[in-house]
Amino acid sequence: MEDGIRVGLLLVATPQLEDPNFRRSVVLLVEHDAGGGTLGVVLNRPTEVPVDRVLPPWAELATGPAVVFQGGPVALEHPLALARLPGEEQPLGWRALDGGAEVARVGVVDLEAPPGLLAAELLQLRVFAGYAGWSAGQLRAEIEEGSWYLVQAEAGDVFAGDPDRLWQNVLRRQGGDLAFVSTFPDDPTLN
Repeated sequence: MEDGIRVGLLLVATPQLEDPNFRRSVVLLVEHDAGGGTLGVVLNRPTEVPVDRVLPPWAELATGPAVVFQGGPVALEHPLALARLPGEEQPLGWRALDGGAEVARVGVVDLEAPPGLLAAELLQLRVFAGYAGWSAGQLRAEIEEGSWYLVQAEAGDVFAGDPDRLWQNVLRRQGGDLAFVSTFPDDPTLN
């Protein structure tokens, strides 16, 4: 059964989503099986931890800001990296997301592989601690209750130079009502 959720799409938190783990977050879906569940990484939660403190061999390849991002509340002790590569090859140490054309050259990096395998090919790299996960049917229910907008991703979203503005920028480019939502104040009670 097709549920409209697929790898390479973004989940953008609606203003009603108050969970501190996901408030105003933008999540890239990196795995989805309607019968098994969904995995994603929060793209707009940079930490203050430099990549060289966690993964020194990968630090010089990290796209700025060269800090570890909190990818979600699950398995914070396990780093995950996404990288964008040119061309159509699938080099060792990298697995394409197989999402839509917009993120076709974004993939998951095998952080156990030597960085030299990808260094010459690498356009951008970002490191995340942890991920976000949903059991079968859970994400669909959250979308239907109004917690998330499901929108197209662009490769630049994954490696945004100003992650603090990503929520607003993604919503604004959608146009219509979602562009209006991008102007909602952080705390509407102060309005």
